[in-house]
Amino acid sequence: MAFVVNNQSATLAAVNLADFRVTASIPVVLQPERVLARPGSRQLYVVSATGKINVVAYPDPRIVSTLDVGRSAKDLAFSPDGRSAYVLNPADREVIFLDCEAAKETFRIHLRDTISDLALAPDGKTLIVASPTSNQLTFLSTQTRQPLSTVEVGRAPGVMVVLPDSSGVFVADTGEETVSAANVATQKLLSNIEIGTRPTALLLKPDGGEIFVLSAHASSLVIVDAFHNNVEQTFPTGREPVAGVFRQDSSVLYIANAGDGSVMALDVQNRVVLASTHVGVEPRALALTPDERFLVVADSAASSLAVMRADPQSLAKEHSALITTVPVGARPVDVVVPDWLGK
Repeated sequence: MAFVVNNQSATLAAVNLADFRVTASIPVVLQPERVLARPGSRQLYVVSATGKINVVAYPDPRIVSTLDVGRSAKDLAFSPDGRSAYVLNPADREVIFLDCEAAKETFRIHLRDTISDLALAPDGKTLIVASPTSNQLTFLSTQTRQPLSTVEVGRAPGVMVVLPDSSGVFVADTGEETVSAANVATQKLLSNIEIGTRPTALLLKPDGGEIFVLSAHASSLVIVDAFHNNVEQTFPTGREPVAGVFRQDSSVLYIANAGDGSVMALDVQNRVVLASTHVGVEPRALALTPDERFLVVADSAASSLAVMRADPQSLAKEHSALITTVPVGARPVDVVVPDWLGK
């Protein structure tokens, strides 16, 4: 099953990937922007810009509770065990702590500066919040629920990725042509990496060795060595790359290009394009099925979910990669394919 959140119709659609049909479409809160699978459970969290979060049970989707975190909500992150979650309320400059077992708020931290993005270290101990107006990252302890320190980075820091061992965080400096790297333990700046274009999204290779930086403005991909903090290579992409996902073995990176309706598949090791497949009008979000047989693509402009074969052999034969498109609702913006084992 793939679950697609539709921003304009305020619905969550369930798509059966065995026969490629919508089996359910339920109303959710207005202006939904993200759908995430809670680890170790059969629950989805639908996050709305209006500050509400629907908790949805699956496989037969139904809302089991609704959380109200304030005037806005963005960037929800689950603890590794799925028992806790953390979410931003940018309108009120707050970080909210959630108890997922009890489906309730437990704590909130008010920050002085504007906030835009949130990242959680994989060990679950440190939250990192980007403040674009002060050009800072704020580090928070999930254990003491207190701020630890701040570090100044590049201009207008935004989306972040944290290395698998929780040692370092990389942030896209959206106001300039750099990616900044900081040490999570010491909260010290390590580097401002010049990448030659303004970053808009960061993709972490599963082994943590490289950061793949998307630039929607320049229609390019910049590969950064995460160990030495230097640029390895720059590639052209389709127009306006906005999202990407890796195969678990890091062999292939799939990139959604919102500007030309295509999905590009990059052979990561050999640095060659396997295929560039036209899937629709404006692909915005991607997800692989747990067995990595299929890639599903949410197309905002076409109000549909494209289903592609994800194996490299099919991708090399472009005519056979796209299987079908399924109408799902008005302006789909995010998609998730949960692992049925609850991992």
